[in-house]
Amino acid sequence: MRAEAPRSQTEGALPATDALAEAPFYIPSTSPSARPRRTLKHADTFAVFDSHGDMGASAGGPDGLFNHDTRFLSRLELLIGGTQPLLLGSSIRDDNVTLSVDLTNADIFEGGHIVLQRDTIHVVRTVYLWRGVAYQRIAVSNHGDDRVSFNLTLLFGNDFADIFEVRGQLRPKRGHAHDELRGEAGVSLIYRGLDGATRRSELTFEPAPTRRSTSTATYELSLEAGESCSLFFTVECHGAQSPNREGFFRGLREANRERRRGAATTIETSNEVLNEALRRSMADLHMLTTRTVEGPYPYAGTPWFSTTFGRDGIITALQMLWFDPSVAKGVLLRLADYQATTTDDSSDAQPGKILHEMRGGEMAALKEVPFGLYYGSVDSTPLFVILAGLYTDRTGDLATLRQLWPAIKRALHWMDTAGDPDGDGFLEYGKKGIHSLKTGLQHQGWKDSFDAVFHADGRLAQGPIALAEVQGYAYAARRAAASCAHRLGESDLAQELERSAERLADRFDACFWSEDLELYVLGLDGDKTPLQVRASNAGQLLWTGIARPERARKVGEAMVSPAFFSGWGVRTVAKGEARYNPMSYHNGSIWPHDNSLIAWGLARYGLMGQAQRVFEANFAAASYMDLRRLPELFCGFRRRRGAGPTLYPVACTPQAWASGALFLMIQASLGLEFDPAAKEIRFRNPTLPAFVDQIVLRRAGFVGAEVDVALRRIAGHVSLRVLRNSGQAKVTMILADRPA
Repeated sequence: MRAEAPRSQTEGALPATDALAEAPFYIPSTSPSARPRRTLKHADTFAVFDSHGDMGASAGGPDGLFNHDTRFLSRLELLIGGTQPLLLGSSIRDDNVTLSVDLTNADIFEGGHIVLQRDTIHVVRTVYLWRGVAYQRIAVSNHGDDRVSFNLTLLFGNDFADIFEVRGQLRPKRGHAHDELRGEAGVSLIYRGLDGATRRSELTFEPAPTRRSTSTATYELSLEAGESCSLFFTVECHGAQSPNREGFFRGLREANRERRRGAATTIETSNEVLNEALRRSMADLHMLTTRTVEGPYPYAGTPWFSTTFGRDGIITALQMLWFDPSVAKGVLLRLADYQATTTDDSSDAQPGKILHEMRGGEMAALKEVPFGLYYGSVDSTPLFVILAGLYTDRTGDLATLRQLWPAIKRALHWMDTAGDPDGDGFLEYGKKGIHSLKTGLQHQGWKDSFDAVFHADGRLAQGPIALAEVQGYAYAARRAAASCAHRLGESDLAQELERSAERLADRFDACFWSEDLELYVLGLDGDKTPLQVRASNAGQLLWTGIARPERARKVGEAMVSPAFFSGWGVRTVAKGEARYNPMSYHNGSIWPHDNSLIAWGLARYGLMGQAQRVFEANFAAASYMDLRRLPELFCGFRRRRGAGPTLYPVACTPQAWASGALFLMIQASLGLEFDPAAKEIRFRNPTLPAFVDQIVLRRAGFVGAEVDVALRRIAGHVSLRVLRNSGQAKVTMILADRPA
């Protein structure tokens, strides 16, 4: 999603100084994390704590409380008797609503003598976020035999750093900050930015501390044996909006009530580890999904991408479409509202183009970064059209389609004009002879790090660049738009779109298939020279349907060959390529969302053996991950018996399209199809992976017509049983060739 840390000087790599120049928005990894990190999110607010519930008390993490791309608290540390407490345990609740941390005191000395023996005081920190406010309850108990007296201190502070500053960018000038005591129990941390906006962190303590300054709050506590007390602490983020603070317990009730809402399909399997991974993924998708004015939108991921991203939101909505189509509707309406209407080179905007990313921090407002409203992706626009078509196929919602139709037409016009500047029929990005883009992203496909697009000898490709998978997206977009046009009675347009799609498929096969590789090439450079590189981009082509069946079989074989397949999944670049590096961001790592699209495509062409291998590998990886949570990416090293996958140091977790990956693989396995007109759910050639004997879907179907179904393996075959049917939905199993 963003340019990664530059590679070391291996064969074919640039010198480090050149690499840094090519990666202006790179995310540094400067030191290992001293404590594991825990993340909470609600709406436009998220927080990164360490395992103790602190912020900024240990090295190696992007700690803080953030709202609209600004940090509203950078330091929060709890001390008992002036000493860091001992960690007993910490966990995020299964639904991601609360973080709970159990602590106890270390031995406390005065004058060389122990005055408070360790393990006497038990502290439970309970933290949650709700509508721009961070709430914390600190429950303190004395488990000793005698009365104890001690100090409990909170240290706090803030830098009001923009998210890009937290990521490592330096600024020559900053605004003015000052702090104030407020009333008997409050502290205000205030920042007047260079953008003219005032941002405030309002800290409130209940009860009032014994002593307080603008950076500390100290309670002098005295507890009898067995006695307990509770302290409450809130931080309000006053930035783009001013929140309304609730009481701790009322706010928690509201947060719990909101998280329980929704009628999405639920999945339960015979494999408890898979169930844990699916529950965590579903909870992460709920947490990352923000209720915008236009509807629910899955923010890309924390900590770096907790905002609206076009490509990520669309792909996450595709992964979720079969079990919660309301997310796709929200994504489509929001992106249509922000569709570009003018040409602006500084933000890569062109009429009809779909948003890549939006930011709300000070640096974006001042254009110190170009991402306020930024359109630098070549694929968000065709993906938008695809999602609109598939959403309509899934729901039959013609009213929303009519609302979106003008935006779809504008997107198609961009694809035919500005998106194809030389008129060769391929979507391209970048200007010929321009190697470095200082004001935005150099590469505008999903592999957007500076060295992700290259020739077989390792030379970086010069633009304009036509990526392979993007042409597949363009093909699928025209097919989807043709289906929409038929639904709306525009038959002539539908026929022209179908003809245009077929012309593209023929030209694509002629220009992108490599007999030498027996695979589709990575792309074409500005001279129309094929980039003869084996990359996972070829695997993504399959779900779009542009590949000829005989080509698809070869792609499927390649995706599970030792060069691509690590045992944990399909690598982004095959082992043996010039820039292959299993520790890189895009040149040999494994991305779960990439794997899910590949598995979906393999299933489309009936290549179920390969699809199930990809599914098993990603499930096995999840089984080793903290909280069973698939991260944004992990390293592409070969799977070894008895050892888990190797983590990537600055991967986002949770990440929306990683959280959606297993769900799309389930859809691919079960061959799920939906016909809203007939209220029919179809299972086309369903299969179950080897690690699952049964899958139960509850509340699957349509508004007013839901079913619970169980699919079970019996004697090598899959049986289907309807457990409940409300609304007379039809359920069908089809055993026939899958359409390509």
